[in-house]
Amino acid sequence: MAMATSQVKGSGWPRRASNSSFEGKVVQNQSVTINRTVNLYPLTNYTFGTKEPLFEKDPSVPARFQRMRDEFDKIGMRRSVEGVLLVHEHGLPHVLLLQLGTTFFKLPGGELNTGEDEVEGLKRLLTETFGRQDGVKQEWVIEDTIGNWWRPNFEPPQYPYVPPHITKPKEHKRLFLVQLQEKALFAVPKNYKLVAAPLFELYDNSQGYGPIISSLPQSLCRFNFIYM
Repeated sequence: MAMATSQVKGSGWPRRASNSSFEGKVVQNQSVTINRTVNLYPLTNYTFGTKEPLFEKDPSVPARFQRMRDEFDKIGMRRSVEGVLLVHEHGLPHVLLLQLGTTFFKLPGGELNTGEDEVEGLKRLLTETFGRQDGVKQEWVIEDTIGNWWRPNFEPPQYPYVPPHITKPKEHKRLFLVQLQEKALFAVPKNYKLVAAPLFELYDNSQGYGPIISSLPQSLCRFNFIYM
């Protein structure tokens, strides 16, 4: 669905901005980035079914970092993408999160294949995670970049910048805003629970959600939400 703004034609990523020439310089149409609007639809518009479990590639955290080491020697830095899917409830923006167990939350997404385009890779991963089982294809509209996070070592910490002493980061994770359709059916893997977390619960709550998810309220504050 196209975004609710008269200044932007079309939707999806990458967005083509209008350019104008000024004294020999190309000036980007500032209205595209200064007044960004995003349509949010109520949580009740969406239906959530279940499907077979979707398991991680690695059985444990140590195994994950060992595989990262092995792959880094062969193909270099790992590239990952995650999608930020928003709905509204009680007049407040909520982020859709996958919950595993009682305390672990994650955004939908994962690792890209070697040479895979980021946007196409995210669409593939979203389909693998939420794709319907009845053969109806879900369309994913990737609107904008939310943030970039870097893993400097083969360890859990990630940062929204590359530390100055790091010349070869081990992972680059890019977060994208996904514009949901007005209505949709999602099939959620049985080993996950899909939860809608309000932004006020995520804000400054890295203890409960980790540094990336808890930073989403700040990352999203540049958008104007339109409650449909």
